[in-house]
Amino acid sequence: MAVLRTILTVIFGLICLAITVLILMQEGKQNGLGSLGGSTESYWAKNRGRSAEGFALKGTRVLAFAFIILAIVLNINF
Repeated sequence: MAVLRTILTVIFGLICLAITVLILMQEGKQNGLGSLGGSTESYWAKNRGRSAEGFALKGTRVLAFAFIILAIVLNINF
């Protein structure tokens, strides 16, 4: 069991690093005063899911879910 716990801890650390990198790569979500005048959606903003930013957002969600699950698993006493 000690080997499994060590492997999960290493994976947990790698997920932490990956989440940090993905979050720092993402752009800010603020529009400033430009959002007061109505819709500022452009073609690129509407198709964000197919871009690198969309990939970073989806990757962050998946890694965050894995982070939470591993945190729960690592806190259970085997």
